[in-house]
Amino acid sequence: MALDEGGEAFVHKDSVADYFERYTTRIQAPVPCGVEVRRVSRLEGRTGFRFETTHGVYEAQSVVSVTGPFQVPVIPPVIPKQTAVQQIHSADYRSPDALPQGAVLVVGAGSSGVQIADELNIAGRKVYLSVGPHDRPPRRYRGRDFVWWLGVLGKWDMAAPAPGTDHVTIAVSGARGGETADFRRLAHDGLTLVGRTESCEDGVLRFAPDLIPNIARGDANLLSLLDEADAYVTANGLDLPEEPEARVFPNDPDCMTNPLTELNLSQAGVGTVIWATGYALDYNWLDVDVLDDTGKPRHQRGVSSVRGLYYVGLPWLSRRGSSFIWGVWHDVTHVADQIAIQSAYETYDAQAGGLGAAEE
Repeated sequence: MALDEGGEAFVHKDSVADYFERYTTRIQAPVPCGVEVRRVSRLEGRTGFRFETTHGVYEAQSVVSVTGPFQVPVIPPVIPKQTAVQQIHSADYRSPDALPQGAVLVVGAGSSGVQIADELNIAGRKVYLSVGPHDRPPRRYRGRDFVWWLGVLGKWDMAAPAPGTDHVTIAVSGARGGETADFRRLAHDGLTLVGRTESCEDGVLRFAPDLIPNIARGDANLLSLLDEADAYVTANGLDLPEEPEARVFPNDPDCMTNPLTELNLSQAGVGTVIWATGYALDYNWLDVDVLDDTGKPRHQRGVSSVRGLYYVGLPWLSRRGSSFIWGVWHDVTHVADQIAIQSAYETYDAQAGGLGAAEE
């Protein structure tokens, strides 16, 4: 099935919802909406699970958790709650007009943080953007979207993350039809870049001295992808227009040459801190001993150590695309095969039990 929007268009959320509805109709799957699963536990003395929901209690031989990695917004406990500043997560951001008056500090320079900071800056707010380690792929290059490039270069099908890459945020923007995130340009437009937010004492934030290396890492990631893309074009004889300007960066702004190490929130007039700091997993509903000390599920490519319990949609479950809607099918196929195998074992168990009873 294809989405209504063709080619490389940005798909609206309503179109994604419509796509799922059409897919549900196509496979004739019962999909009750508005049902919350509150507890899943193992059945006593036999295989299978009991799950309690807002629509009743059910039993099943297999349970597949597809809740994904973005469940609980994370706000690090850096700024004390009694500090006279509003703190919200990027998940709760709606528009500049919805925020209190004053300057805004955005913590986190992934896609959400970059776009929120840009929008606030355009709206006339004084904005500080706290930049951590990140990758900075080109939104488009030589006439093709970066998703296409990551596909043909084999990035989406990387079978395992390289060391240090499994939790690195990606800075890319969908604003104005999609564009490459450019921290220097944002700074030249009036935004102030700072390093990672480390601590807060008496209303004074302190930043790590890592702004320059973090920007440099993003630049290196961008140039590396451009190099690979150019090599692919040459090797495959593609007729794609050259784009040398993609390698040209603006001059370093003053906030990079003379980076701030601390910020007095009150003196700077900061009224809001927006934490674009990602999400945590939440398996409070899963009353089965299958989580490690960090609350993450123990599994082997989606198959847990408990018979009949599976996971799909987690980052790097088997490859880079595992947590994306269009990339999950690899793991779905594997998990479905494992469920079928376990079903065959259960049939064997039942047959063996029947033979034993007949002999007695």
